[in-house]
Amino acid sequence: MKRLLAIIGFTLLPQIVLAGPQINVGVVFDYLDADKSTYLKRVFNGGDSTAFVRINILEIIYNADGTTEEIPLVNQADASARDGLMASPARLIVPANGMQGTRLLYVGARDKERYFRVRFVPVVPEKEDEFAVSAEEREDYKKGLSAGINVLAGYGTIFFVRPTQTRFDSVISDTAGKYSIRNDGNTVVVLDEFKDCSASNENDCQPTTKHHILAGRTFQFDKQAGREYRFSLIEGSATKKLETKG
Repeated sequence: MKRLLAIIGFTLLPQIVLAGPQINVGVVFDYLDADKSTYLKRVFNGGDSTAFVRINILEIIYNADGTTEEIPLVNQADASARDGLMASPARLIVPANGMQGTRLLYVGARDKERYFRVRFVPVVPEKEDEFAVSAEEREDYKKGLSAGINVLAGYGTIFFVRPTQTRFDSVISDTAGKYSIRNDGNTVVVLDEFKDCSASNENDCQPTTKHHILAGRTFQFDKQAGREYRFSLIEGSATKKLETKG
């Protein structure tokens, strides 16, 4: 699970930005609820030139030994041939200081939860990329970028598809030295804004974190004397404020 939670994004080139597109995809984690089959994801471009964005999708598979695999999904344009997640459109042209959206459509059985990595990759358009631009427009775009130093930074998000019969069942154990939450449901639950602070000094806090507990998994931590732990347990649309002390 640590590998999953560590995925915040990826950078295609070193972070030195002087000109060009700069995309922002908003939140890193998205959830498709049981009663939904599509999800609108918006891509913002805060740069000074158009962003040509290609969307790639991988399915995240958890093996019995706890390791993960990421499997590419094919036939992105043909929903009828798919069992998984597709983006429509899978290519976006986002103007400078503008926004475009893509719909993430899930096709297939929903008897269990599934996980996907969605990559938003800015590219310099080429003929094979199938962006709706002419050869002249492509060349003009390349010339514009070559006028300065540019970074095309892409981002990866994690997409959770909840099962049709979603069931939440979080089992909490709070003992003198240890706190644990076991997810006995069939879909992910979230521990948001997890704070570990000194009981006597409110400024003595560890960095605030966020944790996902997958179905069948347990999140736990050892409590330290003189420390307070506060967080929100999110089960779909329901949120509980919880706290404990060492």
